[in-house]
Amino acid sequence: MGYTVLHSTSVPPEQRFEWWCDLISRDVAPVRIQSRHTSDFLADAGALDLGAVQLTTMSFPPIRSRRTPALIRHSDPEGYELALILDSEMWISQSRQESRLSTGDFALWSTSRPYEGQGLSGTGGPLLRGIVLHLARSGFPLPSGRVDRILARAMSGRTGVGAVLAGFLRSVVEQAPSLERPELERLGTAAWELTVAFLAHHLDVHDRLPPEARSRMLLARVNAFIEDNLAEPGLSPASVAAHHGISVRTLHYLFRQRQETVAATIRRRRLARCHAALSDPALRALPVHAIGARWGFTNAVTFSRSFRSAYGITPNEHRRSTLPVPPAVPPSRIGPAPLARRIKKDCADGQ
Repeated sequence: MGYTVLHSTSVPPEQRFEWWCDLISRDVAPVRIQSRHTSDFLADAGALDLGAVQLTTMSFPPIRSRRTPALIRHSDPEGYELALILDSEMWISQSRQESRLSTGDFALWSTSRPYEGQGLSGTGGPLLRGIVLHLARSGFPLPSGRVDRILARAMSGRTGVGAVLAGFLRSVVEQAPSLERPELERLGTAAWELTVAFLAHHLDVHDRLPPEARSRMLLARVNAFIEDNLAEPGLSPASVAAHHGISVRTLHYLFRQRQETVAATIRRRRLARCHAALSDPALRALPVHAIGARWGFTNAVTFSRSFRSAYGITPNEHRRSTLPVPPAVPPSRIGPAPLARRIKKDCADGQ
């Protein structure tokens, strides 16, 4: 499958820190690591070969790392490292620039220059987590002099282009165990192009991007916009194109290699949300037409017809087949007459 995760728990506690340092130096780049948790260093690292890029996932206690000129002379993969910070805070310094990073930030550094980094804390627990992309500098399409300007700079992965790249990387890691080699290589090409487009965005050098990379980045942004706005009744090819400053014709051209049109993509994703909602016991009291309206179907007849076309049954039939029948309420053993007599007796007793 190509995705391997190694855990420090596979070695004795007193050897775990040394094991981690050796692993990072071999698989990423030689660095000097210090930590207050050397007595029992709980960490793991996952390696994923995507062909065009290499990806590493990491989970570890707070550390301080340094890449010195001597280590660079000893071994230099001559690449860039792009890290996405997950559930952590980090400080990094390189080339007289430094930044403090929070969860959802990206940071770029070069293996050919000294740098220093420190994992500060984990917002989701005692361990820090991150995803690192290893990018070869040879053949990198962006000018190195410009790239140097953003080394050790915090770049957001929470909005815009950064959010698209961050979401893509998280999905790749999540699905990696089930992916085959050809699929991983295709995703590696996409990861390379999205990363280059993301960095070009921060360098304002979009004209240096290959046309394929620009198209892939735009398509990723379009997909993210559609996903975030499925509940809007006015979502349509025209509104999607207008939001991205392109013509409807250009939008359809982006989708030319897909098996469905823009409108079909919107409809399929809306129907999938309705399909899931109709199976949710928590939404049992919500009328079927209201669920359709919640996901952009303003016409109940159109919603029912589209649902039946997609799934072969009506929304009502789907709900009945998936939701458990509520338990019947047993009839009360106290009928109206006995209840009336009991109330009368209680009142008499209270006088």
